[in-house]
Amino acid sequence: MTLSDPHAFARAYAEHASAAAGAAAAVLGPAGRSAEVEDVVHDVFLHLWRTPEAFDPARGSLGAYVRVMARSRALDLARRAQAGGRATERLARTTPRALPGAEAEVERRTTERALIRALATLPQPQREAIWLAYWGEMTTSEIASRSGVPQGTVKGRLRLGLTRLRMELEGSEVATGLLAAISSLL
Repeated sequence: MTLSDPHAFARAYAEHASAAAGAAAAVLGPAGRSAEVEDVVHDVFLHLWRTPEAFDPARGSLGAYVRVMARSRALDLARRAQAGGRATERLARTTPRALPGAEAEVERRTTERALIRALATLPQPQREAIWLAYWGEMTTSEIASRSGVPQGTVKGRLRLGLTRLRMELEGSEVATGLLAAISSLL
């Protein structure tokens, strides 16, 4: 079966989509996350359509390959959700909130400007990856798909970008809370 043939691909989808959904649901949990399960199945088959040569029948069956890919992508999605929650909690702990009125606003804007200046020093691919991951709430596989680069490249851009942000913010007195939050992400 050649997966680059639309009819063969449609047959593979019909045979294996429910197994991929089952593998993703086993990781992501029951009904409340059905949209995420659908996203994982879509991502798996989109990857399979774009790179049919990635499947090697000598290493195992197509069904096993699809289930492993779905499980892996679902784990990435679940970890991303957990990391996002932890990052939000860390930022909440490190961002001053108890300052009265105008002082809090001045400090928030000063910190925001320091972060924008630090982000501006990053190369565009690193800046884009950080923006999409943290403010766009995209997974590394979603960023990779959008950017047209391998997922490992996206992860490398995130790590390098966060490291450079940390180095940029070390000299800034107003960004102490942000620096602590960024350091905890590395």
